[in-house]
Amino acid sequence: MSESKPESARHPALDYHEFPKPGKLEIRATKPLANGRDLSRAYSPGVAEACLEIKAEPTNASRYTARGNLVGVVSNGTAVLGLGNIGALASKPVMEGKAVLFKKFAGIDCFDIELNEPDPEKLAEIVCALEPTFGAINLEDIKAPDCFVVEKICRERMNIPVFHDDQHGTAIVVGAAATNALRVAGKSFEEIKIVSTGGGAAGIACLNMLVKLGVKRENIWLCDIHGLVHEGREEDMNPQKAAFAQPSDKRTLDDVIEGADLFLGLSGPNVLQPEMVAKMADRPIIFALANPYPEIMPDLAREVAPNAIIATGRSDFPNQVNNVLCFPFIFRGALDVGATTINDEMKIACVEGIAALARATTSAEAAAAYKGEQLTFGADYLIPKPFDPRLSGVVSTAVAKAAMDSGVATRPLPDLVAYKERLKASVFKSALLMRPVFEAAATAARRIVFAEGEDERVLRAAQAILEETTETPILIGRPEVIATRCERLGLKIRPEQDFNIVNPENDPRYRDYWGTYHQIMARRGVTPDIARAIMRTNTTAIGAVMVHREEADSLICGTFGEYRWHLNYVMQVLGDDQHYPHGALSLMILEDGPLFIADTHVWSLPTPEQIAQTAIGAARHVRRFGLEPNIALCSQSQFGNQAEGSGKRLREAIAILDSEPRDFCYEGEMNADVALDEELRERQLPGNRMKGAANVLIFGHADAASGVRNILKAKGGGLEVGPILMGMGNRAHIANSGITTRGLLNMAAIAGTPVAQYG
Repeated sequence: MSESKPESARHPALDYHEFPKPGKLEIRATKPLANGRDLSRAYSPGVAEACLEIKAEPTNASRYTARGNLVGVVSNGTAVLGLGNIGALASKPVMEGKAVLFKKFAGIDCFDIELNEPDPEKLAEIVCALEPTFGAINLEDIKAPDCFVVEKICRERMNIPVFHDDQHGTAIVVGAAATNALRVAGKSFEEIKIVSTGGGAAGIACLNMLVKLGVKRENIWLCDIHGLVHEGREEDMNPQKAAFAQPSDKRTLDDVIEGADLFLGLSGPNVLQPEMVAKMADRPIIFALANPYPEIMPDLAREVAPNAIIATGRSDFPNQVNNVLCFPFIFRGALDVGATTINDEMKIACVEGIAALARATTSAEAAAAYKGEQLTFGADYLIPKPFDPRLSGVVSTAVAKAAMDSGVATRPLPDLVAYKERLKASVFKSALLMRPVFEAAATAARRIVFAEGEDERVLRAAQAILEETTETPILIGRPEVIATRCERLGLKIRPEQDFNIVNPENDPRYRDYWGTYHQIMARRGVTPDIARAIMRTNTTAIGAVMVHREEADSLICGTFGEYRWHLNYVMQVLGDDQHYPHGALSLMILEDGPLFIADTHVWSLPTPEQIAQTAIGAARHVRRFGLEPNIALCSQSQFGNQAEGSGKRLREAIAILDSEPRDFCYEGEMNADVALDEELRERQLPGNRMKGAANVLIFGHADAASGVRNILKAKGGGLEVGPILMGMGNRAHIANSGITTRGLLNMAAIAGTPVAQYG
């Protein structure tokens, strides 16, 4: 008998937590611990020096320990989402999960701490005692009203941020979603009526946030399990609820829902009935956030209010209100400026940052993570998706600035622009290495023609090029297709307004293009009819002709198809005595730094002359990234121990390089492990000319270079920039079919560098 759906989901979830080792966290050392010297520095006696520096100046803890990037996730398990009071031990998987999210989305380290302490004052005492360990505290899943007591005591006594995410994280994301929902509905905070169900910590915090955003307190009607919170009510009341008590004789949700602009539900399933929705104002906003079953299912709400704007807490409906949009980034900003608290200014900055990001063009990375979903600002896209990589830079920077402006930052940042760039580099692994290339590209406005202009990645890259560079994209493709796809993808760019188009089916320059191509190829068997056909169907050839005719400065092609097929047409049109391929160079960005690989694509079995040219070209291009080339010519042969094969060709290439003075370091032939390990290399050939690890590996066979490149991508977590087609005067680059939008943007920056500066 087949498993039920819940059972089929249960086993994979349990396996995820159990294998290959129990739990979701581990501790890893960030410093080497390989010998006695390392041990003496990590522990006794060297550790005493760091201790004394902190004793003399407590703020040095953020210099010499992990405290400045360490958050404690603390719970007593009394109000675990969807599970209730399950106790501290049973809550541990949730807290581990929270710690993993901190690390994944913001690079923040965490310890999860589960405490067997139901008394809120005693719980607060324990948390306060943890202050020396952490840079901030995230309170989690503590029942109301105890959570209010714990947070109040901790905030008063601790000099680090204390943030109850169930309250304030939810409130921030609700605030961002409401900001954009009102924009879509054409309403304002100051005029709307809100009806809310659920008087717990999250519900109260959301209402307080909405008041801060402009909602009038008298326009808020709060209901709980006992009905309307009203003046004079004594049952199940506390000061937090009482702040929203209405002077009214109405008593039920049905009594107060009429004319409501916004329903905010943080209660339980089926609380809001369709007939209640029918009483709401035109274009109602319904935030049914109970999990896993909302106060009303979206389809039922739309039966009576087709134009309703709806958000839930579930990922299988649009507009999931998810705290992960907030807590990693508000903590990131707070930690980085040494904030002593998280105040209202920082929370509102977080609201505004999240809301603004949803209104901006969707990132290509978010689109890739959520294939098939419409990520265009509107009723079904009010807030960004959790995997939008821009959240860190935008939201954390806004929070850091607010902390500085409001005076709670103990380590103000000198340059917020540079800080945002650092955050961007932590998300996009290529950003830091690509910075010198982007800076060089900014010195000239070059025209980049993309052969596959209808491809989604190219369209997104064109948007990014216009936003981040001085280059002008030219797209080859059918205008109506490009316009439709830009609209569907939610891109702001439009054909002919923001970029030029070459229509292969109907372009006024068609006769000029096929005539140019025929003139180049007439003595190589290409007839006028063939030239006409190629200029109607072959976008790579069209782009190459444009560069030849100086209507574009560089061509980027290859988002589909085979590399050498594209190279053939590039060489036909653009190859000459001054422009001839010296190989393809791929930059692999790895955890321990960059590594360049060549020749990955051009020469299957390169000659010694071609290998030498590859080395010369690689040295020139490596310097574009602000790095000094350290080039190893790699083979199965080890410093002459094999007479034939690639070793012989590499030795001859070394001789060619030795024939003239070179301004870069090179050595070979050697195995790849010897190239990367100086100690091993010294044992093989003492006194060799290379110092340190090689940062460029050049192979004597394309199979070897391509194999290493692919292994580093698939198993080594490497991110590729390139391949860079060397020797063509920066007039053409051929991508791999698996390239991302970010990869195309990087390639455009490489193509956008002035030829006079880099050949």
